[in-house]
Amino acid sequence: MDLLPAETTSSEIVKKHRFRSLKMIELNYDQVLSDVPYGAEYGKLDNGLTYYVRLNSKPKNRAALALAVKVGSVLEDDEERGVAHIVEHLAFSATKRYTNHDIVKFLESIGAEFGACQNAVTSSDETIYELFVPIDKPELLSQAISVLAEFSTEIRISADDLEKERGAVMEEYRANRNANGRMQEAHWLLMLEGSKYAERLPIGLEKVIRSVSPEIVKRFYTKWYGLQNMAVIAVGDFSDTQSVAELIKTHFGSKVSATEYLSPPRFLVPSHEEPRISCFVESEAAGSAVMISCKSPVVELSNISHYRDLLVEAMFYHAMNQRFFKISRKNDPPYFSCSVAADVVVQPVKAYIMTSSCKEKGTLDALESMLTEVARVRLHGFSDREISVARAMMMSEIESAYLERDQVQSTSLREEYLHHFLRNEPVVGIEYEAQLQKTILPHISSSEVSKYSENFRTTHSCVIKAIEPRAVATVDDLKTTVLKINSLEENGNISPWDEDYIPEEIVTSKPNPGSIVQESEYVNIGATELILLNGMRVCYKCTDFLEDQVLFKGYAYGGLSELPENEYISCSMGSTIAGEIGVFGYRPSVLMDMLAGKRAEIGTKLGAYMRTFYGDCSPTDLETALQLVYQLFVTNVVPGEEDIKIVMQMSEESVNAQERDPYTVFTNRVRELNYGNSYFFRPTRISDLKQVDPFSACEYFNKCFKDPSTFTVVIVGNIDPTIARPLILQYLGGIARPSEPILKYSRDDLKGLPFTFPTTIIREVVRSPMVEAQCSVQLCFPVELKNEKMMEDVHLIGFLSKLLEAKIIQVLRFKHGQIYSAGISVFLGGNKPSRVGDARGDISVNFSCDPDVALALVDLALDEIQRLQDEGPSDADISTVLEIDQRTHENGLQENNWWLDRILHSYQSRIYSGDVGTSFAVQDDSRSDVRKTLTPATAQLALQKIIPFPCKRQYTVVILMPQNPRIKLLKSIVTDAKVQVGFAGLIVLALCIWRYSRSSSQS
Repeated sequence: MDLLPAETTSSEIVKKHRFRSLKMIELNYDQVLSDVPYGAEYGKLDNGLTYYVRLNSKPKNRAALALAVKVGSVLEDDEERGVAHIVEHLAFSATKRYTNHDIVKFLESIGAEFGACQNAVTSSDETIYELFVPIDKPELLSQAISVLAEFSTEIRISADDLEKERGAVMEEYRANRNANGRMQEAHWLLMLEGSKYAERLPIGLEKVIRSVSPEIVKRFYTKWYGLQNMAVIAVGDFSDTQSVAELIKTHFGSKVSATEYLSPPRFLVPSHEEPRISCFVESEAAGSAVMISCKSPVVELSNISHYRDLLVEAMFYHAMNQRFFKISRKNDPPYFSCSVAADVVVQPVKAYIMTSSCKEKGTLDALESMLTEVARVRLHGFSDREISVARAMMMSEIESAYLERDQVQSTSLREEYLHHFLRNEPVVGIEYEAQLQKTILPHISSSEVSKYSENFRTTHSCVIKAIEPRAVATVDDLKTTVLKINSLEENGNISPWDEDYIPEEIVTSKPNPGSIVQESEYVNIGATELILLNGMRVCYKCTDFLEDQVLFKGYAYGGLSELPENEYISCSMGSTIAGEIGVFGYRPSVLMDMLAGKRAEIGTKLGAYMRTFYGDCSPTDLETALQLVYQLFVTNVVPGEEDIKIVMQMSEESVNAQERDPYTVFTNRVRELNYGNSYFFRPTRISDLKQVDPFSACEYFNKCFKDPSTFTVVIVGNIDPTIARPLILQYLGGIARPSEPILKYSRDDLKGLPFTFPTTIIREVVRSPMVEAQCSVQLCFPVELKNEKMMEDVHLIGFLSKLLEAKIIQVLRFKHGQIYSAGISVFLGGNKPSRVGDARGDISVNFSCDPDVALALVDLALDEIQRLQDEGPSDADISTVLEIDQRTHENGLQENNWWLDRILHSYQSRIYSGDVGTSFAVQDDSRSDVRKTLTPATAQLALQKIIPFPCKRQYTVVILMPQNPRIKLLKSIVTDAKVQVGFAGLIVLALCIWRYSRSSSQS
């Protein structure tokens, strides 16, 4: 069936239509949605394999490939628990044609980075292998498809292969045994109790991971990996679909399933009328929380009526979340945040989920508020305004999707076809979907949306769980709260929702437009620079990468480093406190309604050396975005008593959560070593919060965004200069310049942050009490880049980081099988942005592992780095690093984010002296020069120059280990040293249980 009306089937005509002129369609709600996926070459081979091929030009010369297998952990027998995930790991380890992780090496050699471009995921019901590869050479696509073909029937499962991979799987298992993992598992078990799913977590059991035999793994693989259970998806910048389909037939057509086809059985999840209620005490939890989940059988989307139901459901979530946000911003709120969503948890079950994070000892209040609000909707419904706001938001979302229909990334389209194969979800095409939504949304009534609250009744297979770091609430307390709200609802004793007044205009009195005092064109970057009369410098670049995207960022030199120590803690909270009050002249809850239907978002940041505002918007809402910037500069934020109370309470909860987190002790010690216990890097304590002066914080924030002459603004995206320039002049040029400069600093005169770096060696173990053993390692080397070679060395250190990461993973994972992944991070952010002087920093190696092997792995990593310094990398190593860099660069050239960052870096470069085009060119030339000269010999010399040589003479190692007297302490060899660590924030409480249904793997 052709789902598109006849007059819009021509792609040439469709492209000319803008959303507002898109025609409505006549609806037949019984009309069945086609099971033939739109836009794809689709079929099935004689051996049962399904395939999808779709042309898509974004990004250029790339293809997103996948092998989807309807096989997950629910199919495992008792002795196989974890085997589905192990098979996924083994696929990248060895197959019939490849051995010793040669698949990984081959894919990296063509620029498909491990983890980012080659990955896999195992869930309860399915396993998906994904590749993202360049296809600008004829043989690359064929080779990549051949890799997927190897996964289908040729995974090698030998005793040696299995032993090499156990450590990586075990480390992934261990990483899931943190506070979040335990909380998610507890909720999973409670929700799916009585079904096989509850006993088949994808990560499996430790005893199986450690001891399962290759025979059992092979039996599972041959039993379930039938070609009838598989699909190949190929979406990319192909010349045609037929030739790609032929490649799939070539590589898969001769494949034969190892055993006779076995259709995966379906496993049911029993419903229950009485709610299941639990109080989960997690001593390492990041905070208190409440989760309410109501289960329902999955309804297959098969006709337009079902599609309409999904729109009603989505509108309910929008309206409900608007309410929850407004409640969280009232005086003495019952929770800090609350949201509602839904997801297919396992194949037969959909969950409607409400989650909230709240203050300690606040779970009962949070639960009462959540249940009350849903009951309020059942009794009184949503207001017409609430529904119109939700409708406007949804219409805005589908308009954006429609406008960018020809610019969708191949990876996104790949997901649509995966869902078609795995879940029977129709793929109808964005043009038709836009017509459906445009036709249906205006006719969805408030009463229809309100009725959706019936899905959240506590008699609807409901699971309620409170999470607390220390036991306060009991199961009986939660039951009493449920009964209380049910009684209030039955008796109609819940009052209607009280709505706020919402102003019509963001800017009530438009400013007089400014003027341009200087204009420059930079042809090499396709950008135009305007210097406005008020001193603001604005650079814009017009692109066509995305039809509905404009990105911008403004910065000014001078930040928190300029403050005396006694003012630092208060002023550093300026963004947080001001943000809760409203930095655009309106409270956040009011502004949210004012922006309904518009795509414009802005944020602010106060950094060490700069203060910035940043955002994105639709081209049609550029005026709104610039109005928000104007409001930022003209608004004086004044804290009220209740505003302060809420912010400080949230801050105290965050600090308390850090103290419960085992990684906080580790992070704090690393910072202390790295930065000499500098106040700027020291973690915030409760005693610090008591010293915060909210009025000083807001006063400082107001000053930070007051003087337009200190700011440079870069705008990149789908800009029409004839429209954008008048708006820039009115709202940016219309910001009044103060009579006296405010926070106007020269970049060369800024105060440097107070910190010191190590001069010798420190090896230290940090112990922390843990519910389950975790271990994290940070190995760090100081770096110093000389001013005269700064540009080249910055690029060089980027190449060296990729090289070191690849080699550490090869040794610690592929050779010794002891880690899951490793990362290399470079920190140069402590240096003030002066145009003179050397730059100090550090480069660190980070990984987690079994505590018993941590010391040995540190030595192996040091040995490998020193080997690279002594012998240099191979030609193949350099070729791979250059290829990955080039492929990343090619992708970046097609992205607004990349151009925004590059232009900003050109302004902030040491060599910038008023000509951003020249600065950009010099940086580009520096990268090209480094690429041209990068050989094993030059890389070896760079490793000797940039990090200490030999590396074993100057480094720091900090290891987090569980508090266990059997583990020996490492003795500090010297003091006065540092280990750079990323600024770890709180472990965010991951409450959505869908995440637990997947065990992601960089396999």
